[in-house]
Amino acid sequence: MFITVCGQKGGVAKTCTSIHLASVWDRQGKNVCIVDADKNRSALAYASRGNLHFPVYPVSAAAKASRGSDIVITDGQASSDEEELKHLAYGSDLVIIPTTPKARSVELTVELANLLNTLKVNHAVLIVKVDSRKQKAALQAREALQKFELEVFDGFIPLLSAFDKAEASGNAVYEAVDDLGRSDPRRMTGWSAYCSIASQVSCLISKHLSDTNNLSKQMPISA
Repeated sequence: MFITVCGQKGGVAKTCTSIHLASVWDRQGKNVCIVDADKNRSALAYASRGNLHFPVYPVSAAAKASRGSDIVITDGQASSDEEELKHLAYGSDLVIIPTTPKARSVELTVELANLLNTLKVNHAVLIVKVDSRKQKAALQAREALQKFELEVFDGFIPLLSAFDKAEASGNAVYEAVDDLGRSDPRRMTGWSAYCSIASQVSCLISKHLSDTNNLSKQMPISA
């Protein structure tokens, strides 16, 4: 399975999403790796702290990464360049587009989704960094995205300091601790959210394949 995580702007938890989906599948016994295709090398920096349980490769080693891996996640560039997106999305079973509930982020996500539509690439939107005190904004963002007939994951990724703590120590969020070594009280809220998203990925891929097959059957055969 090949997954690409990308967006049109930074700060939308793109690398966080790549790391945590990989962590979920790793804990399920899958052979998973990440390919860092971002110029900022955020995933490699995360992994350099040494506490992840799966490998992270630079994009130059993508061929090596795919060999023997059940799941390859590409942590993509934040870009709207069509050619760059073609290279990132080519061969992906699913492109995941993280977005915050902010209006501009939603607008950019719609633009990116439209571009992926023209490339005929299967994609779905993940709403991230949702403040528990501002659930209404997330619901409105979901409604706006669905009006454009975009596939949106069920559930949101919460805005938690536990994610920052996890990144600082190079761990997944379920291992997040504070400076005194105490477990973050909300770490499992963040972990459960990504577990839910991971469980939806294979369903979305299967749905897309089913829709594609049905469409092919309905197409008239040219003489």
